Formats: sequence, structure tokens, C-alpha cells
Amino acid sequence: MNKSLLVGAVIGAIVVTAGGAFAARDLFKPKYADVLNVEPVTKQISTPREVCNEQAVTRTAPVKDERRIAGTVIGAVVGGVIGSQIGSGDGRKVATAAGAAAGGYGGNKAQQKLQQRNTTTVMETHCETVYDKSQKTIGYDVKYRLGKETDQVRMDYDPGERIPVKDGELVLNRSPGN
Repeated sequence: MNKSLLVGAVIGAIVVTAGGAFAARDLFKPKYADVLNVEPVTKQISTPREVCNEQAVTRTAPVKDERRIAGTVIGAVVGGVIGSQIGSGDGRKVATAAGAAAGGYGGNKAQQKLQQRNTTTVMETHCETVYDKSQKTIGYDVKYRLGKETDQVRMDYDPGERIPVKDGELVLNRSPGN
């Protein structure tokens, strides 16, 4: 056999063997990482909302005669008239004055009580802000095994049982249709 033919055959065999080994190395790489554990990562959300309700509120009506002059005058007149019916001479004058004083005081107090009982009730709307609490999942801490290595990664979705691997790296973003 020709020496150059033999050398060519040996080199060709080496190239074919190396090419096959190089191509076969991708056959033995894992295509998926096994998911060992998935823990949701949550955040507490407070959402404000306004709650309003109608309440009956009772107030004293506005007073037109704050000093209660009308009650005092009417009481003094009535008291004076009644006092004038008692006694005679100077005693009658004293009784009239005392009746007017007592009647004025009594009339003032009577008007005060009437004014305090004169109330109005209105409906008022009272509002307050309350906060609804909820949990929002913001990601997933995923523990996985790739070959003999175990590691952890945070993902924005639950990957299920496996994570795709391409060129020895995890594929962490979703592919269309997933």
C-alpha cells in the first residue's frame, strides 16, 4: 500500500472519530434540569378603599333668644301679678316685687329647658379609609439539579417538574405558548 494513502486513511479516520466524538458530546448533555423544590415568594399588598355610611346626628336647634329675655319678662309679669294678689299696703308691694323676681327667674329657666329640648336630627355621611390586605406572588425560588450539581434560582413563574437547558445553561424565560 502506498504510504501517502495509508497516512491519508489514518488522518481521515482520526478526523471522523474526532468529529463523531465532538458531535456526540451534545448527546450526553442534559436537556433539562430536574426541579427539586418550588417556594412561592409573596409580598403583602394593602389596598385602600373608602367606606361611607349614613348616621343620624341630633343637635340642639339654633336659639334666637340666647339671653332668654322673653321667658324672663313673661315670668316676671306673671310672678308680679300673682304677688300683687298677696297682702295689702307695703306688704303687697314687697310681694309684687318678690313675685316678679321669682317669676322672672322661673320664666328664664323654663325657656332654657324648652330651648335645650328643641333639637333637630339630620343624616350625615361619615367616611373612613380602610385597607384590604392581600398576598401577591412576585416570583418563585426554585431548587434544581443539573447533572450532579444542585443550585437555586429565582424565576417569575413556576417551572413545573423540569427547567429546559440549552448549551449547558438554564432557559429561564418562557417560550411562546407556555
